[in-house]
Order: sequence, then structure tokens, then C-alpha cells
Amino acid sequence: MIKNICCIGAGYVGGPTMAVIAQKCPHIKVTVVDLNEKRIAAWNDEDLNNLPIYEPGLANVVSESRGRNLFFSTDVDSAIDSADMIFISVNTPTKNYGEGKGMAADLKYIELCARQIARVSKGNKIVVEKSTLPVRTAEAIKSILENTGNGFKFQILSNPEFLAEGTAVRDLQKPDRVLVGGESSPEGQEAIIKLVDIYANWVSKDRILTTNVWSSELSKLTANAFLAQRVSSINALSELCEKTGADVNEVARAIGMDSRIGSKFLKASVGFGGSCFQKDILNLVYIAKSYGLNEVADYWEQVIIMNDYQKSRFSKNIVKTLYNTVSGKKIALLGWSFKKDTNDSRESPAIYVANDLMEEQASVVVFDPKVEETQIYSDLNYLGTRSEIENKKGLKVSSSYVDACKDAHAILIVTEWDTFKSYDWKNIFDQMKKPAFIFDGRNLLNKKELEQIGFIYKAIGS
Repeated sequence: MIKNICCIGAGYVGGPTMAVIAQKCPHIKVTVVDLNEKRIAAWNDEDLNNLPIYEPGLANVVSESRGRNLFFSTDVDSAIDSADMIFISVNTPTKNYGEGKGMAADLKYIELCARQIARVSKGNKIVVEKSTLPVRTAEAIKSILENTGNGFKFQILSNPEFLAEGTAVRDLQKPDRVLVGGESSPEGQEAIIKLVDIYANWVSKDRILTTNVWSSELSKLTANAFLAQRVSSINALSELCEKTGADVNEVARAIGMDSRIGSKFLKASVGFGGSCFQKDILNLVYIAKSYGLNEVADYWEQVIIMNDYQKSRFSKNIVKTLYNTVSGKKIALLGWSFKKDTNDSRESPAIYVANDLMEEQASVVVFDPKVEETQIYSDLNYLGTRSEIENKKGLKVSSSYVDACKDAHAILIVTEWDTFKSYDWKNIFDQMKKPAFIFDGRNLLNKKELEQIGFIYKAIGS
């Protein structure tokens, strides 16, 4: 029986996943470690509103287990040493250098973890891949562990996450399925059973799938690729709807009722963001190209091209509608996170829309309920389009949506925060420049009500 778990990485996957495991398995000590002292301090903060990750329900889960059997620490070596099972949940960004630049996953953090586990371990360990990884990464991890360690045995399991940010706690507590991949050897099968038994504390065994390692790794990339493909497919149709007089919401409803297709991920928008979709598709493209499967690579790369086009199309439509110039005009951008109910802004469409409008010399003011000002500027600076000083001059961050919208020529809805629907839009309209425009990149608001107030309302796909 597993008594001690260590998770390396206290981010969007590691933190919530370990919190739920600790909640559901009070007999297991769970320690989440990270070298980022500020992040660990936030996880340990007495005020649960200061957790580094915002997820509905997460604070309650952490409150229940923290200090009992859930711990957050920067002492990585001690946690590794005492653990029976080690989850690797560190960042695997897309490479921005060398071979595979712009497509392949950067595995340097994974390798560093493997070498640290090998160096510290004083006994046999089960190592679980939780990060999203290219196919056959487990083979590399096992090679490092067995060739640089102290002669101990390591079993490598693949246990990819299928979480949607904003519903991560619910997805963990009531998952569609849990996937565990391992070796077919007796030792590998024994390791699989130990991980399955942990999840079986709250997940019925018919929802726990076991496969070989390679199938598990590829399933994660494929799941995200299929979901992203659906988003880009409905977004491709949104422009056709605008040209023909069709309504993309009606089209999505009609095809979503087809049981062969289903209704999920058919919401037209300004484009998808987040850390997974683009990174995983590019990874899939790179793997296909490395095997000479160029047609396969081109097919999946088109999903990324369509997503980039949707973001730039949204920006260009704003400029065109505002009389072909936004120079010197105040544009209020509501929402910076890539989706509602999370403070994660990685690859958010808002970053690119703001950047495009700043290139047109607009004065952009951003309001988001959860994303901090420092993160907003960091996202913008990462693009390298202009200097940090120029970014602070061209974009301001407001802590009030009222102030953000006051004297604005246009308001952009870029994240589908539910709270936006309850705003006093009549009061906002009264304080804006006229004519007052709303560009709804999420089809979130009520078109009829806003037009009755006096807004000129533009939505995706209608």
C-alpha cells in the first residue's frame, strides 16, 4: 500500500490533483514540492483567498486536508526520499530554441526531476508522469533513473490529466475516466495496481482504464488535439455565418444534437487559449514530421493556423468597425484569463487582441476579476513586440470595470466570466463615448437588451 506521495510541481495540475487525492485518501501523506518559494508560501497562506491558483471549490478541498495529510514544501529532497510514489507535474513548454523550436516539447524540467529523483532515492520508487509529455518520454525517464541512480528499481507510469481549468476540482472528484499506463512486466503491473487502488478510493473501477505507457501518453495529446480541432472547426464556420446571415449558435445547436457529434466544444469564440491545446497540437505536429508523416502534420497544424486567424480576425473587425482607426481611442478589454473561473492566462486570446490593437495605437484598458496586473504585463512583454516601457504606456490595468469602461469607445468581451452578464450596462453605456460599441468575443451577453440600451453590438458568428 502506498503511504507517502510526493508531487514535484505545485502548479495548475499538481496542486489541485494532490489536494483531491489527499481529501479522498486521508490515510496517505501527500507532499507537494516546488522550488518557487513564493508559490509554496501562497499554498500555505492561512487566507485561502491567497492560493496561487483559482479554481472553484479548491479552497474548501485544501482547507479540509492541509496540515492533516496535505503539505506544501520547498524541501524537494526530503519529500522524494520519504515517498513511495512520486508524481512529476512540472511545466513542459514548447521549445523556443534549437531542434524542434516552436513545436517540440521542452523536456529539460522533466530530465532535471528524473536526475534529482535518481540522486536522492534510497529505495525503489514508482514514478508517475502527470505532465503532458511526448510519446516515449517514459522510456527516457527510466533510462536516466536506472543509469544515474544508486542501483534501485524504478517503475514509470503514465497518468495524464484530463482537467478543464475552471472545473478542475469537479473533474478530479468525478472524472469521466482515469488513465494509467505502465509496463507489461509483473513489476509494471504491480505498480499499475498500486496507482489504480489510490483512485479507487473514490472512482469506480469501470472508469479506470489501464494501457501500456505509449498508448497513455499519446491519448493525452490526442484528446487535446480533438477538442482543439472542434473549437477551430466551429470558429471557421463562424465567419461563414457572418457572411451568409446564419447564426453560429443555431448551427452549433443543430449539429450538437447529433449523437455522433455531441454538443461540447462547439462554442464559437475569439479563439482557444490555455497551456494545453496549442502546445499539444504542436507536439503532435512535430512527432508526425519526425516520422516523415508530413500530410498528417499539415492537417493538425491547420487547427493552430485557424485559431491564430480567428484572433487576428477579431482584432481587424474592431478596427474596421471603428471607422478604420483606433488610434488614440480608449478600448476596454474585459477578461484576460484564457477562460472563466481560472486565473491562468497562458496563450489567452486577450494577449494577442491587446497586442494587435496596441499596434494600431489604441489605448487599451484591461479588467479581469482574477488575473493580477503583474501577470498581464508579463504576458504582453513575453511577445517582445515592444519594450516594457511602451507596453505600460499603451496598456493600463484597472481594478474596476466601471473605470475601465468609462469614456471608452468600445468594450471587448474576451473572457466569458459570468459576472460580466450582471453588470449595470445602462450605467456603463451612459459613461461611454458615442456611438458605444460592444464586441462580444464569447457570445456572452444579451444582444437584444444591449441594443435596446443603445449599444452597437457585434458578436462572433452572427
